[in-house]
Amino acid sequence: MENKLKLYGFNNLTKSLSFNIYDVCYAKSEREQRDYISYIDEQYNSDRLTSILYKVTEMIGATVLNVAKQDYEPQGASVTFLIAEEAMAAAQSGNTVVAHLDKSHVTVHTYPEYHPENSIATFRVDIDVATCGEVTPLSTLDFLIGSFDSDIITMDYRVRGFTRDMGGKKLYIDHKITSIQDYIDAKTLERYDAIDINMYQANLFHTKMLIKEVDLQNYLFKQDVYELEPKTRLNITNSLRREMIEIFSGMNVY
Repeated sequence: MENKLKLYGFNNLTKSLSFNIYDVCYAKSEREQRDYISYIDEQYNSDRLTSILYKVTEMIGATVLNVAKQDYEPQGASVTFLIAEEAMAAAQSGNTVVAHLDKSHVTVHTYPEYHPENSIATFRVDIDVATCGEVTPLSTLDFLIGSFDSDIITMDYRVRGFTRDMGGKKLYIDHKITSIQDYIDAKTLERYDAIDINMYQANLFHTKMLIKEVDLQNYLFKQDVYELEPKTRLNITNSLRREMIEIFSGMNVY
């Protein structure tokens, strides 16, 4: 904090992190697919998602002003937090109220679904953390990755607006960043293949991560890997990997 920028007024920069994870599973029958969707829908219901967002807001030093949450039928959930980055302190004098308006938001949405033909089920989680001022939501990435079974991760980070230094010069970013990966623990990065697509002149940063190792037992729903023939194991592993590669690539490859 000793290198903290001295600004004229308060920091008007808006920092937005869009964090998306995909958890992939093999469920052989249509019944198993429905059971998996029900299971994952219950595991990540709105109450649990609310707990995760409370931790996120605590990590960025924010105050929760309002919470809205909803579980959907047949599946999915959403939670939205309205936050302030500092405790709301208002000074009242006569009929005038003065407060620092630094509100922003944190949201999460879940999307369980399954493939109609190849027995692959996918659980997607979208989290958006938008802050105003000095706080960057990038500090929450390790916690978010660890909060879900993250096979594929896509992250977008953008700094918008500007603030001014004491001399009036406009500042379009107030911290050094070359990659989102700089904010992720090295041990976490070792588990993934990762690529960046960044536009530094626009303060736009994008990172995609794909899990390296596929331990088949971790991807089977209500099945034991040792009950499967070696050829079946290989076919399932290939199906899982193909699904992951297409999601990671953002296109139909196979």
